[in-house]
Amino acid sequence: MTEKNWLQVFAKSEKDRWLGGICGGLGESTPLPSWAWRLIFVLLFTIYGTGLFIYILLWIFVPTKPKAENQQ
Repeated sequence: MTEKNWLQVFAKSEKDRWLGGICGGLGESTPLPSWAWRLIFVLLFTIYGTGLFIYILLWIFVPTKPKAENQQ
């Protein structure tokens, strides 16, 4: 059980960052690329109005990667 699931390694991206690095971090942690996550958040915002709220919550609560992991 040394393999971690994607929620355990999910953190804001330092490389693929537009606003907060949330979609870039999701793209690095999941099989979906970051552009697909951006599209999902835009669609959620335009259809239901929740995409922006979810993105802001993730921006606040998702940690940034520790410096040791950034240098890989």
